[in-house]
Amino acid sequence: MPGQTPPEAMSESAARAELAELAKAIATADAAYYQEDSPHLSDAEYDALRLRNTELEAAFPHLKRTDSPSEQVGAAPSGTFAKARHAEPMLSLDNAFSDEDVADFIARIRRFLGLDEAAVVALTAEPKIDGLSLSLTYEAGKLVRAATRGNGQEGEDVTANARTISDIPVELKGAGWPARVDIRGEVFMSKAEFAALNAREAEAGNKLYANPRNAAAGSLRQKDAEITRTRALNFFAYAWAAASEPFAETQFEAVAKFAEWGFVINPGFTRHENLDGLIAAYRAIEAGRAGLGYDIDGVVYKVDRLDWQARLGVQSRAPRWAIAHKFPADRASTTLESIDIQVGRTGSLTPVARLTPVTVGGVVVSNATLHNEDEIARLDVRVGDRVEIQRAGDVIPQVLGVLDADRADRPPPFEFPKTCPVCGSDAVREVDDKGVADVRRRCTGGLICAAQRLERLKHFVSRKGLDIEGLGAKQVELFLKEGVISGPQDIFRLKAALEAAGQPPLEDWDGFGETSAANLFASIDARRRVPFARFLNALGIRHVGEISSRAFARNFTDWAPFWATVEAAAEQGEESEAWQALTGIDGLGAAAAGALVDFAREAHNREMLAALLAEVEVLPEEAAASDSPVSGKTVVFTGTLEQMTRDEAKARASALGAKVSGSVSSKTDILVAGPGAGSKLKKATELGIQTLSEEEWLALIGDA
Repeated sequence: MPGQTPPEAMSESAARAELAELAKAIATADAAYYQEDSPHLSDAEYDALRLRNTELEAAFPHLKRTDSPSEQVGAAPSGTFAKARHAEPMLSLDNAFSDEDVADFIARIRRFLGLDEAAVVALTAEPKIDGLSLSLTYEAGKLVRAATRGNGQEGEDVTANARTISDIPVELKGAGWPARVDIRGEVFMSKAEFAALNAREAEAGNKLYANPRNAAAGSLRQKDAEITRTRALNFFAYAWAAASEPFAETQFEAVAKFAEWGFVINPGFTRHENLDGLIAAYRAIEAGRAGLGYDIDGVVYKVDRLDWQARLGVQSRAPRWAIAHKFPADRASTTLESIDIQVGRTGSLTPVARLTPVTVGGVVVSNATLHNEDEIARLDVRVGDRVEIQRAGDVIPQVLGVLDADRADRPPPFEFPKTCPVCGSDAVREVDDKGVADVRRRCTGGLICAAQRLERLKHFVSRKGLDIEGLGAKQVELFLKEGVISGPQDIFRLKAALEAAGQPPLEDWDGFGETSAANLFASIDARRRVPFARFLNALGIRHVGEISSRAFARNFTDWAPFWATVEAAAEQGEESEAWQALTGIDGLGAAAAGALVDFAREAHNREMLAALLAEVEVLPEEAAASDSPVSGKTVVFTGTLEQMTRDEAKARASALGAKVSGSVSSKTDILVAGPGAGSKLKKATELGIQTLSEEEWLALIGDA
């Protein structure tokens, strides 16, 4: 769970380590929530993780990871249904947890749009339904496709099932709807239907659903649409995308038209022209929450003017013009039965609280992460304590404190292990150049540590890694146990490795056979040619995840020059042009570059990589498909922009396929210089780089 040390009191190394753990925890939670319909965290716990991540990124912006949760939406489709590509991404929402957060949200809108305090910023407010997001595509007024959110770019085609929901019109009513439009909203299940469904499941001896959201998701994603028909699902429409022509000027007007077209809209949908009105709406919705027939977990605010929404645009995973004001988390108390130490893929020792199972907000929880030894010391939690826990998103709860610290029979304080519980190697807290210890204790065993070796190889073959079909965690664990593989290169030498280990042919192993063995070898061979970004992400280098891997691949295109740059930076240090080339990519910083350099400096890593590259071919990254005049060019902005904000300029350039960098180098193609440009303009002039004024830039991209 989130650390409790205030960001301003943390060292850079401590913040870097916690951001890494948060990224992993949130990714795991997203997969459980979006792919498996079986979250292990409560909404409050999940929101707390994301809030902590946001706080740390704000305090340490240069440490923002390229696989940051703030850049991710949902999770990849499960594979049960056909994939459905969204015409426009289905984004998530940033969260507000206090009235002050909402005030800051409105202030950010004013700053971005350059509005003074006298300008009215009207916003809509509506209950945030705790359900499953769905996008409905209508052509000529007829429903032609229904798709889940998935990872925001691609979801699952559940059209047949969606047609069984009475709130979803198969044909639009009235008039004035676009020739083609995606109507978006939330599928949910009422509390009464949830109780009835679980009663039926219990009578049939089936597993019960944890809450109405899970029940709605599971019901919509049934393979048999007739089963979905038997579940009384509901749908509220609240948004749209990819409209073939405009049909409204405001959010409020658009949603009102949804009702005319036959959709059900939430009766709590209102419009307000100031902060006081929004907060009053929030309080009213919160007060009436218990009386609603369905679950809500907050209130969503959206800028009403659609032209302002377009200007504000989106950042990473969420629009700038909307935010979710979440309700406070649910709490409960239980007993801390034990504290276990788990060793992660990076060697991090993470304490996990094993709890007497307790129901919190309708979900039974029995585990909580204690984050690190400093958190254990701060809370002074000990085995046998009665502790208060808080749900933050239907996942692992947060331990808030001890309720019976004055009891006479309390054991001594918990002593955090100084050696790895898996391999016995020293477990140390890294110390930065200021002498401040990292909050995380890490095993020094590296590849000799079974916990790290296993997790690193599991990541390598996983969906986010090389995605080798038929080679999952179970098979990797088996091959490791039998001494057949010890590194990723061994996977591509599996036949020879079996023979070298004195093992029989794979088809003679339990669980295999001639066909399955042949299929596995074929799957391995199919990954001997792998795209740049996927290969880099599969290596499992700290701070280099999916997003950062894509960024490196997009900027370098080919593996050879990329890795030559990494090795040059490792040899020449942080003053070199190679280092600048790695850190100058917009959105990337010293964390990812430093991790690559650290990796390249280790002899055993270089040996492993050389052996792996002898087995696989890393394919060049495909250039972004765009016919814009700046597609594929590296652009740097400097000085003061007068016709748009810096954020707007970067977002526009990226949308046109340009590579936005923060520093000038010989690889820079265009420098856009506004008034006050300094050293960057001087360096660009010295290097002979094309320099444009803001007006010339806008003319080039067609926005003049």
